[in-house]
Amino acid sequence: MNPIVHAELAWLAAQGLRERRDRILVTCAGLAPDLDGLTLLVSEDAYLRYHHVIFHGYVGALVTATVCAALAHQRLRVAALALGTFHLHLLCDLAGSGPGWPIFYFWPTSMHSWFWSGQWDLASWQNAVIGLATTLLCLACALRFRRTFVEVFSARWDAEVTRTLRRRFLREEFVREP
Repeated sequence: MNPIVHAELAWLAAQGLRERRDRILVTCAGLAPDLDGLTLLVSEDAYLRYHHVIFHGYVGALVTATVCAALAHQRLRVAALALGTFHLHLLCDLAGSGPGWPIFYFWPTSMHSWFWSGQWDLASWQNAVIGLATTLLCLACALRFRRTFVEVFSARWDAEVTRTLRRRFLREEFVREP
């Protein structure tokens, strides 16, 4: 599954958190397994050998949850959501990263691989539908929570996107302050 969808799914899971910072931490946790994708900077061979190995397992999950909890306001909730979104990433990879690409969850203690024989291609209709639905849900959050996924990048930009969506779909009028 593509990183944008991983991030959006994690951000959606974090909507019960009050603080923007905590939601961003949970979003980062949902992306964290792909840190092993940085092996592409070494070589394509290193990427093919180590992506889905180094950080796609329990060690990565524990490191991620610990770091997120240390940086969070709501430490316990963020740690739990970080573990959840980290593992959601792994589940999505097992389903939609392409046939024959396993995850080595128990690395470095074991090279036992996990895979699913029904894996679909990265460029599949299933991933496209999940991606579209996820993006629409992120935009719909403007109507319910008064924020969108854009908050990950900028609170000001998010306010503009939210204002525009609420004006369009809820017919809210906003008065611009001078």
